[in-house]
Amino acid sequence: MPEQDLLAVKREKLKTLVDEGRDPFQITKYDVTHHSKEIKDNFEELEDKTVRVAGRMMFKRKMGKASFCNVQDRDGRIQVYVARDSIGEAPYEDFKKILEVGDIIGVEGKVFRTQTGEISIHAEVITLLSKNLQNLPEKFHGLTDTDIRYRQRYVDLIMNEDVKDTFIKRSKIISSIRKYLDGQGFMEVETPMLVSNAGGAAARPFNTHFNALDEDLKLRISLELYLKRLIVGGLERVYEIGRVFRNEGLDTRHNPEFTLMELYQAYTDYNGMMDLTENMFRHVAEEVLGTTKFKYGEIELDFGKPFERITMIDAIKKYADIDFDTIPDTEAAKKLADEKNIHYEPYHKKGDIINLFFEEYVEEKLIQPTFVMDHPVEISPLTKRKPDRPDLVERFELFINTWEMCNAYSELNDPIDQRERFAAQDAAAAAGDEEANHTDEDFLNALEIGMPPTGGIGYGIDRLTMLLTDSPAIRDVLLFPTLKSL
Repeated sequence: MPEQDLLAVKREKLKTLVDEGRDPFQITKYDVTHHSKEIKDNFEELEDKTVRVAGRMMFKRKMGKASFCNVQDRDGRIQVYVARDSIGEAPYEDFKKILEVGDIIGVEGKVFRTQTGEISIHAEVITLLSKNLQNLPEKFHGLTDTDIRYRQRYVDLIMNEDVKDTFIKRSKIISSIRKYLDGQGFMEVETPMLVSNAGGAAARPFNTHFNALDEDLKLRISLELYLKRLIVGGLERVYEIGRVFRNEGLDTRHNPEFTLMELYQAYTDYNGMMDLTENMFRHVAEEVLGTTKFKYGEIELDFGKPFERITMIDAIKKYADIDFDTIPDTEAAKKLADEKNIHYEPYHKKGDIINLFFEEYVEEKLIQPTFVMDHPVEISPLTKRKPDRPDLVERFELFINTWEMCNAYSELNDPIDQRERFAAQDAAAAAGDEEANHTDEDFLNALEIGMPPTGGIGYGIDRLTMLLTDSPAIRDVLLFPTLKSL
């Protein structure tokens, strides 16, 4: 039967119910006593006991006086045995003629095991709770078109059990992070999403207009500057898990809105942040996966071993056999970049060139967890300088599977130095750098009030979820990823 005819039949069945005063959409609640997994896990206790389950009918096999269906709820599927003598002749006719795959039903009945050994429910009452008016994808092949899966995530979750499992794990990852940080004495806070100055990261912001104040505002690109204000205010250990927005491209690891977690701890430095990060990643893997060894694709990752720690300059030396400690200045760095066909912008300085070499030669080699430390000051406008190397800063990035997983600093708390760094960023913006920061006078005022020595870090929750769920693209771990409008 053509699809349009099938859809027409569904609406005709609904009309029949409505005309008979049995509109399923008028039902406001159904008292569920158990879920499918709970019944299967506790069969010995529940055998021959009455239960009430609810969910979507995903399979139906009609026979003479007895039929079968299954119900998919939050935890999985359970078989239902439907006999005319148990539910009554009229309800049995409804089951055969009115109820369809895709309908949401409530089932009341006794738990039993069939002759084939399958734990099931012997239905006594079946209640139609919501009528399905669209065709679900064909049951054997499921929903495979990735564009439809992302646009209609609700159907994707119904048809693909592994997708539901991914998002259950995502929730557990975030819950596990909160549990760990709360146990370390951190306080969860919320800071503004609409800001006048979008700082704290190198990214192009989204712009909007607030009519009530007739002011142009931006969507935040980072959580950093407001969280540091709270450190100034004496909250000592704070974190936030929230959406940030960056007006940049789409690829397997980037979405313009994504979930970032940032934390700041007074009276520690980037070494403290490394220790916290390593311990937290290990904790999350154990909590969510039950192990610190797991596979991403064909690669086995090991969070149980100590994470490698290497400076950015030493990493370039290791993988590219180039020692930037022997390169005296920006002119020499650009000359080397020309020789190696590394593209740079006219406003780039030696530190920027170092970072370009790192991206070209090193990132793809970093598979097992590796802390890359001591970045050039030019690419780290909010970071404290190393006392013995003022051209470098106390910063690290954690790389796993070639991906940058987090970014951390010994936070710059010198307001004079910070003003100079902002000025350099303003100059870069004037020269055409659309991702440069801008001077934030209120933040400078906060630093002048006084911020203690502080360690801070930002984590990409989506990339961590990709790793721990073996997902190939960021869209696979975002319930509703950004897509071009149809």
